[in-house]
Amino acid sequence: MGLKAALSIPYAKYIVRKNQKWINHPLESQQKVFKHLIEQGRKTKFGKDHEFDKIHSVKEFKEKVPVRDYEALKIYFDAVRKGENNVLWPGKPIYLSKTSGTTSGAKYIPITKESIPFHIKAARDSILHYILRTGSTGFVNGKMIFLQGSPQLDYSEAIPTGRLSGIVAHHVPAYLQRNRMPSFSANCIEDWEEKVDAISRETLKQPMHLISGIPPWVQMYFEKLIEISGKETIKDIFPNFELFIYGGVNYAPYRQSMEKLMGRSVDSIELYPASEGFIAYQDQKEEDGLLLLLDGGLYYEFIPAEEYGTEGAKRLALDEVELNKNYVLVLSSNAGLWSYDIGDTVKFVSLNPFRIKVSGRIKHFTSAFGEHVIAEEVEEAIAFINTKFALGIKEFHLAPKIQVEGELPYHEWMIEFNSMPENINLISRELDEKMCILNPYYKDLIEGKVLQKLKIRAVKRGGFSEYMKSKGKLGGQNKLPRLSNNREIADHKAFMQE
Repeated sequence: MGLKAALSIPYAKYIVRKNQKWINHPLESQQKVFKHLIEQGRKTKFGKDHEFDKIHSVKEFKEKVPVRDYEALKIYFDAVRKGENNVLWPGKPIYLSKTSGTTSGAKYIPITKESIPFHIKAARDSILHYILRTGSTGFVNGKMIFLQGSPQLDYSEAIPTGRLSGIVAHHVPAYLQRNRMPSFSANCIEDWEEKVDAISRETLKQPMHLISGIPPWVQMYFEKLIEISGKETIKDIFPNFELFIYGGVNYAPYRQSMEKLMGRSVDSIELYPASEGFIAYQDQKEEDGLLLLLDGGLYYEFIPAEEYGTEGAKRLALDEVELNKNYVLVLSSNAGLWSYDIGDTVKFVSLNPFRIKVSGRIKHFTSAFGEHVIAEEVEEAIAFINTKFALGIKEFHLAPKIQVEGELPYHEWMIEFNSMPENINLISRELDEKMCILNPYYKDLIEGKVLQKLKIRAVKRGGFSEYMKSKGKLGGQNKLPRLSNNREIADHKAFMQE
């Protein structure tokens, strides 16, 4: 056992014990964060515009600061981007994290000197929780790879700008740098396909122990490794690979395909990072859910999903939430976000401690006929058929097919299979039956002959990658929307039959 591995267990004990203070006192921790945010906010233009000097309680905060998204706050974000001082947070941010919004154009989210340490701390603590829980330390001395956006920053404007994963790459602790891959030059390649090829060749003969990234892009990396090595599975290439760290999308739809590529099951840690802040991580394996981070400079509010967008929608604090209800997540942060709607929906699966699961995006749904199908439902249905039929589904998207001559409308499921299944009609029936169980409104529409049963359209190999590439969103932190209420994705030329 190397020195780092030997020291990791006592260090993990120390950090986990330290974290128990805020885990065991969640409401007090959130109140402390709230008080600090308001104190700092009073020094800013936003704070003066919203009378922070008169805010002394959460109730007063709700009265003064409405819930808004990026577009509604754009005047402030634009001022920050121009380099103005004390706009949303005292001073200027040290970075702007550029995100390719799925509901609007590019967004520039501030990252401050106060917020960046919490991104690093949360990632570190998730691994330390794993070490303490499992006693596994071998990967600490082995090679690690983080599939991420380019670490190159744009210095052409007032604030250095880059992708979150690329920004965080500049703050990886020194004790991990020697083990970390890929090389800086490979990591800076902008074209994702070229980058994956370069990284695959660079890491092919390395003793990889830990691999991290968004599942569909790690899947692409695994496929490239197998292609250039001639091996059958990843375990033949990296026999010491023992830990997969992921975030950004639900892993369940990919698990069957990924484990087939890996050749065996590998331990994993799920993270919930965002440009707006590091929100949660998996701290245990026995139950579902990610530990909500309550001392990380984020103050949380939760809007019941069914009330979202309505006048007088409730804004609940942590002590008002219920189990297994969908909430829109709202953040105020030490990066200068104030009652900011990040667009995600979450469910609480535990209230002691507070653990959540991401259930989808509030603006990503299919409801052309009032069925309001959400991401959580389609991901569970895909995971079900994927496992039952061992399909190896690579990617999928659901869109309504409304105008159908001589037929009832239906839901079209565009699915990219690793290999075409023999009986696609059977799979369609099973998928439809599962959706009827998961969504009673959908079931009523099927039984009432408003909709016909769903249909699957098999997408050509690489079709979804081709689509993402055409949008400039292949790789990195980019994610394919699972659902749409229109045909914008479904009718793209990348999916036209050859």
